[in-house]
Order: sequence, then structure tokens, then C-alpha cells
Amino acid sequence: MAVLTLREALNQAMSEEMERDPSVFVMGEEVAEYNGAYKVTKGMLAKFGPMRVVDSPISEAGFCGLGVGAAMAGLRPVIEMMTWNFAIQAFDQIINHAAKMFFMSAGMYSVPMVIRGPHGAAHMLGAQHSQCVDHMLVNVPGMYVVSTIDPADAKGLMKAAIRSNNPVCFLESEMMYGREGEVPDGEHIVPIGVGAIKREGTDVTIIAWNKMTLLAHEVAEALAEDGISVEILDPRTLQPLDEDLIFASVRKTHRLVIIEEGWGVSTIGTHIVDRVVKECFDELDAPPERVTNHFVPMHYNERLEHETLPNKERALAAVNRVLYRS
Repeated sequence: MAVLTLREALNQAMSEEMERDPSVFVMGEEVAEYNGAYKVTKGMLAKFGPMRVVDSPISEAGFCGLGVGAAMAGLRPVIEMMTWNFAIQAFDQIINHAAKMFFMSAGMYSVPMVIRGPHGAAHMLGAQHSQCVDHMLVNVPGMYVVSTIDPADAKGLMKAAIRSNNPVCFLESEMMYGREGEVPDGEHIVPIGVGAIKREGTDVTIIAWNKMTLLAHEVAEALAEDGISVEILDPRTLQPLDEDLIFASVRKTHRLVIIEEGWGVSTIGTHIVDRVVKECFDELDAPPERVTNHFVPMHYNERLEHETLPNKERALAAVNRVLYRS
């Protein structure tokens, strides 16, 4: 298997799909001449030309709306947002048009488009550029939501997203674009709606996604020194959610901790806890725990940013609580 960075895996997935299907094109700010703000589209302009790798004005509402219209007309746009913080400018197009068009047109129009870009806090970017919007997006019927930093998963899910007839919001991380991982050779597709066990364990289930999977592994390694076996589950797709995999893991370990970036009010984690308590109540040996951002705007100060985000200390404390070790 080849070892690719996250940006290389995403580039490979988009390039392969553009070669396979002439209706696929990429559009966004600086995706062409500049090779992408984070070089995810590097070399694609030279390979596919300016009609299929399109630099847009700085108007998220404008080029996202153009993408919705192009998808309705039979094309398959991949819309790059320089960051999902900027995508908030296009929420009318994403939520009211892309997600609802199939329903509003009684099935006459599909919107097969991917809206992708980095998500969540990066490093010292302040309150307006460090937001998680995943929990907002999963509340919209008609929208798929994917969140991953694993190169193999990213390639497979991106190919599945481009081929989907539903709009897909694809959440990455600007801090993780250089992260390397093995990617299977040849055709590699990861189905949307299927999670993955990233580490087998027997004592407690930790559910985490995107950057928080790295924190989950850090916590698991620390607990292993004390003989605690942690199972790490990465949903990969937040909508639809692989509930069967979650329930099976909780029934095995009998304990659940969720680590999610973003504020802890009305989130994906609260939904998972609700579903687990309803379906696995008799299997739980402790109340589920959640580790989230503190409920404050993100600080620019590096130390305060670390304190605001989920960290190892708070995650370990949560696991120890469900194990009755504290």
C-alpha cells in the first residue's frame, strides 16, 4: 500500500473521479492557479484545465449556489471551502437549497455535490475561525456529513461522496493535511454510513472523530499502562450514523466516553448518548461521559485555546469516572 498524506489522498480521490466521470469538476477560492489554499488541489489545473478546476470569487454564497445549480443540471461539483468557518456564509445555499431540493421538487432534482474543507479549530486562529459546525449540519434532513483525518478513509469516503446522488458535507482539518497513512492500492471506496473500530478493547468504548481520534489514541495508550483496555470507535460518517456498530461496542465494553470538538450543547455526542441509553440501558455499567469544548468562544491565546479544547487530562478523568476509578 502507498503511504500518502491526507491532502494527497483527497487529491488522488478527486483526480480519479474526474478521470472516471467528465461531469465532476472542482470549484472554490484559489483551487486552480494557487493549487488550493492547503494544496489539496495541487496539479489539478494543469491536468484537467480551467473548465474543470475553477477559481471562484470570494463569495461562498455565490459559488456554492452555482454548485447547487450545476448539480441540478446534471454535473457533480466538488466545492472547496477555504474553511467551514467561511461556509457559514453559504448556509442558505447548503441548508435551504442543496439539502432540501430533492424533497421540495418531489424527486425531480437531485443535488449530487460535495462541499469540502477544513473544520474546527486549527491553531491560534481566534473565535471566528475555530468553530465546529458538524452538529448544525447533521440536523438537516437530506444531507450526508463525513468527518475524517485518516488518509485511507478520506480517499474512500471522498470517492463515495462524489458518486453519491445526495449532497455531502466533507469535514477535514487544516492541521492534519500533512498526516500520513497507508492507503490501499487500486479502487478504494469506503461506504457512507459505515463506522470503524480503530482500536479493539474490552473495558470502555471511546467514540471520537476527526482530530479527536488522535486524542482518543493518546488516552488509550496512557490507560493501557494501567491495564485498561480501550476500544476506539470512529463513526467517520456523522449522518447517517452507524448506530449498530456503536451499540455492539457498548454492549461489549459496558461503558462509553465520547470525545468531540465543539461546544457540548445539543451535539452529535448528546444524540449518541440518547440512542445508547435507549437501546443499551441494561448493558451500561456507568452513565456515559462526554468531553467537549468549554462553552466559551475560542481563545486566540495558545494556553487558553488548549484549555478550551478537549485535552488528555479531561478525557482521562472522564474514562476514570465511568470505570469508578476516581
